[in-house]
Amino acid sequence: MNIQAEWMRGGTSKCWVFESEHLEQTAISLDELLPRLYGSPDPRQIDGVGGATSTTSKAVILRPSTDAGIDVEYTFAQVGIEEATVDWGSNCGNCSAVVGLYAIEHGWVAPEADVTRIITRNTNTGQIIIQRVDTPDGALPIVPQAQMPGVVRPGYKVGLGFRDPAGKTTGSLLPTSNPTDTLRIDGRNWTVSMIDAGAPVVVVRAEDLGLNTGNYDSWMAAVELQLGTLDEVRREAAVRMGLAATLGQAARAIPKLAIVAAPEEGSGNDANAMMLSMGKPHPALAITGSIALTLGARTPGTVLSSIVPGEPRATLRLRTPAGIIETWYEERDGSMTIGVERTARSIATSTIHLPESLGNVAGAELATASR
Repeated sequence: MNIQAEWMRGGTSKCWVFESEHLEQTAISLDELLPRLYGSPDPRQIDGVGGATSTTSKAVILRPSTDAGIDVEYTFAQVGIEEATVDWGSNCGNCSAVVGLYAIEHGWVAPEADVTRIITRNTNTGQIIIQRVDTPDGALPIVPQAQMPGVVRPGYKVGLGFRDPAGKTTGSLLPTSNPTDTLRIDGRNWTVSMIDAGAPVVVVRAEDLGLNTGNYDSWMAAVELQLGTLDEVRREAAVRMGLAATLGQAARAIPKLAIVAAPEEGSGNDANAMMLSMGKPHPALAITGSIALTLGARTPGTVLSSIVPGEPRATLRLRTPAGIIETWYEERDGSMTIGVERTARSIATSTIHLPESLGNVAGAELATASR
């Protein structure tokens, strides 16, 4: 049995995009099917289509929506690499950028005017994301030319606006009801903010890690030496946020962990940030995490608000390992939207061959169902 899929880049991530009906035809649990297709468990994912990193071992499963006011709904899957697991606990903002483009390229949504608006819903969180894809003269450009930090080549410009993103996973912007909390890990106190917007994120101060806040370029090496401790902080936060009953049950993907500090004087940025993804430093910034940081900066008493003092601004400039990412905030008709600009493009249209053992199971189940 074969499965049709599109290989796409969204922001600084790559994902395989599947139409839900194609996967449903296999009659195999996605928790079993996706790790086998991606080649997990194996740090190289050598026998599958996975990219062997957290930013390239992802899937988007989508369908046209039958609900009024929603064009496309999609589910995000973070496929384990060294474990044959799938994490369904959160969304991926970077991969979200492929959804509107896919809908236009496959005729689900007709382009109109210079910017085509696609209303999407992420089923992991229920989050509504308004996508704005540049379509000058009512069509996608023949050659994509939009640039973004962290990606060498251009893509199609996609704006992502997260509508009322607070509390989509835990039910509250501040799951512990506190703007800051103190976690005791290995005999050390950590001052953190636990924020749920876009995705659950625990924010720690660079000073608590002993990082040189005046030299952002030195962070990567220092952070990699403390990944074990940071994962303990993250797991403790998962329990405090109600995402897991025990430390051992904490998922790999959520909460995300962000390290922040005030920017160097005169840089023009609002904060320096580094995020961990699946236990390792993210090469840029998880977009769902940037939504949490943006709303955290606007919430009095949080770690971010102490770094970004004064009246909240319409935009927030975050320095990341890949460069500056700027987010924006607006309120209209009683609704809040936090957004960021991304790029996306299709890389390949493929037929993925279902591994024989799984294919035999699928064929037997389909034959039984048809009797």
